[in-house]
Amino acid sequence: MGKVLYEEKNQIAYVTINRPEALNCFDYETLVQLQKIVEGLHINKEVRVVIFTGAGERAFSAGADLKERKTLNQTEVKRNVKAIRDVFSAIAALPQPTIAGINGYALGGGFELALACDFRYAVPAAKIGLTEVSWAIIPGAGGTQRLSRLIGPSKAMELILTAKKIEAKEAYALGILNGVAESSQLIPTCEGLASAITANGPIAVQQAKYAILHGSEVSLQSGLALEEKAYEVIIPTKDRMEALEAFIEKRKPNFKGE
Repeated sequence: MGKVLYEEKNQIAYVTINRPEALNCFDYETLVQLQKIVEGLHINKEVRVVIFTGAGERAFSAGADLKERKTLNQTEVKRNVKAIRDVFSAIAALPQPTIAGINGYALGGGFELALACDFRYAVPAAKIGLTEVSWAIIPGAGGTQRLSRLIGPSKAMELILTAKKIEAKEAYALGILNGVAESSQLIPTCEGLASAITANGPIAVQQAKYAILHGSEVSLQSGLALEEKAYEVIIPTKDRMEALEAFIEKRKPNFKGE
């Protein structure tokens, strides 16, 4: 059985870090397997939403595998850091909306994986934090950048420089999480959001995601121009015409991503 599990169901992809005995930490092999899965998702038109989670009940992911890290030379450490940064950047760039189902510890790289996703839900007992400075390193897979953009630089700096672990309730109050759900309802909650998204035109969903994420990084005028270009992509699609026909015929549209 692989260190990363993959399943597709009802236009939803499920990606599970499968090292529960190691709190789903990322060793190099895990990162390589995850990268291959993400590369496949980039071109998979059948998948409309992706849910990321961790195997077992203890951890989403506790970050880098420090036992492996202790055995690596400096070149190998740079290789691992580049691998985790690259795969999380690839996840953030997925055209499909992404959801993190945080089922336990999400520390260091585990939290950075969640930050690379578009939405985050967690169980009440989850412990979340960028704890790298307590190991005399810094977040190296997007944490300093994504967390500060999500909650502001001052609060992000407080959490990162103190290596503080926070519970789901506080993470929700800070705007890190979209919601909190009991363990038995975590994946169903993620699936509820996923189903609400998959009911809509997939090309429109992807273009809206693109416009929101990239527009937030530029001026308003540039963002409006980006939105205009995203809209132009949708105009010639069959799904747009299907939506209009379904409205006239008073039926549910059948979107095919065309």
